[in-house]
Amino acid sequence: MLTRLGPALVILLLTGPIAFGLAGTVLPAFGFLPVLGGMELTLRHFRDLFSEPAIFTSASLSLTMGLATAFISLLTVMLFIAGYAGTRAIGRVQHLVSPLLSLPHAAAAFGLAFLIAPSGMLARLISPELTGWQRPPDLLIVNDPMGLAMMAGLIVKEIPFLLLMTLAALPQAPLPQTRMLAASLGYGRMAGFLLGLWPVIYRQIRLPVFAVIAFASSVVDVGIILGPTRPAPLAVRLVEWMDDPDLSMRNLASAGALLQLGVTGLALALWLGLERLGAALCTRMAMHGWRFRRDALIRAAALAAMVLAAAIVLAGLCSLLLWSFAGLWQFPDALPSSFTLRTWMRTLPSILEPLRMTLLAGLLSTLIASLLAILCLMNEDETRRRPGRGALTLLYLPLLIPQVAFVFGLQLFLVYAGMLATLPALVLAHLVFVMPYAYLSLKDPWYAFDRRYDQIAAGLGKGRARRFFSIRLPVMLRAVLTTAAVGFAVSVGLYLPTVLVGAGRLTTVTSEAVALASGGNARVIGAYAFWQMFLPAAGFAVATFMPTLIFRRFRGMQV
Repeated sequence: MLTRLGPALVILLLTGPIAFGLAGTVLPAFGFLPVLGGMELTLRHFRDLFSEPAIFTSASLSLTMGLATAFISLLTVMLFIAGYAGTRAIGRVQHLVSPLLSLPHAAAAFGLAFLIAPSGMLARLISPELTGWQRPPDLLIVNDPMGLAMMAGLIVKEIPFLLLMTLAALPQAPLPQTRMLAASLGYGRMAGFLLGLWPVIYRQIRLPVFAVIAFASSVVDVGIILGPTRPAPLAVRLVEWMDDPDLSMRNLASAGALLQLGVTGLALALWLGLERLGAALCTRMAMHGWRFRRDALIRAAALAAMVLAAAIVLAGLCSLLLWSFAGLWQFPDALPSSFTLRTWMRTLPSILEPLRMTLLAGLLSTLIASLLAILCLMNEDETRRRPGRGALTLLYLPLLIPQVAFVFGLQLFLVYAGMLATLPALVLAHLVFVMPYAYLSLKDPWYAFDRRYDQIAAGLGKGRARRFFSIRLPVMLRAVLTTAAVGFAVSVGLYLPTVLVGAGRLTTVTSEAVALASGGNARVIGAYAFWQMFLPAAGFAVATFMPTLIFRRFRGMQV
């Protein structure tokens, strides 16, 4: 009975908040907001929106961010996989970038900001010997008007995600056979892979690529930390309007949320056009017999780009940690003149409540999402039906629709229900985003389980519940814990749902860290960003070492 409820609960939890949220965004955008006296439909708020200064510049920034981030990230991953699939370099780079997947975007953005700022670590390492700078240069690097810093922050964070998605799809492609066939026809290593295997792999990772476009075109926290300010990206301006004390600005923000939905939709449509262009280019290459035998330079560049992306994030995190313990640190000194715990002692009392709320919301949403994912997969076992393309699209729905397009409306719905700024509402908002990752993380290990164990236990007369708790769950303990760690990491990194649903009364480490971004206190930001890094890392550490501890007495049975 419970397994039958699993899919229905997932559909309800994914589509319910999104449907109510979209309705709560669309109606105020057209003027219908009874609580503020809006009882008739009007287009006035759209006219006000389009008369806002530089609104189209903000929209074009968001559009560019979405397309450029996805294109550069996917291109880097594609060239690296094409050049090194089936080699030891894949495993080494995977071990290097995999931990970065759990890192919240805000923490990675803070790290990059501390690295590339005029007074950042890079400038300190080359000054004054190479630059002659005795004081930070007057350069607008972070928050540059073209959004290059923001784009870089998004790219170095999305490369690990797309790499792991691609590696998950790689076993479904006939790599050795295709590689030998392409080599026998005289194709270079990369050209043979791109023409023979990449179309098959890309079909498997297409939805994750769409999710990257949707996220990058509507991200708020990274935009606040690294993005331009005059004007800001569209999603950042919408949040500012929602926070405005003038309640009439909510109609304007709702109209802007629909514009953001249109910008993301346009980005996805343009990407579909780029897909056709890429397919036509590959066909032309194949028809003209372009074999690109000499590709060593491109392969080296792809490897360097992958390592550089990981190195930038890791160096930024080290810089954050260094700032949190720094005493006096004058420019251009490469290291602080002293180290102190003063910052940690000062921030500890204020961080306890956000830390408690982060743990509560993260653990509860992760627990619910993991249980629902298990129920859905058990139901698929019983019905012998795997989810089709439509079901997968439903799972990606919270990731494909911009957060601002429905979280605004969800906040309004929670106000009417009297649930705003309550723990259940915050857990529900987090669950909407944790659920897709939980299911997709557990799906492949679940299907890879050797069913003969289950059949033997059934032949011995063991019931379904006994078989699950005695055989399936112990065998899949590591996969289940990894799924929980992924879900917890997603919850820790959520900013916009926490800010709007928490309404400033329920705060997490991420929402507090982003709020501190405008203050410029590098030491305090470093301390908060450390907790953003530590909490997901602790989750993955538990997922890695707990099965080892539980099954340590069976160590001699390992093959």
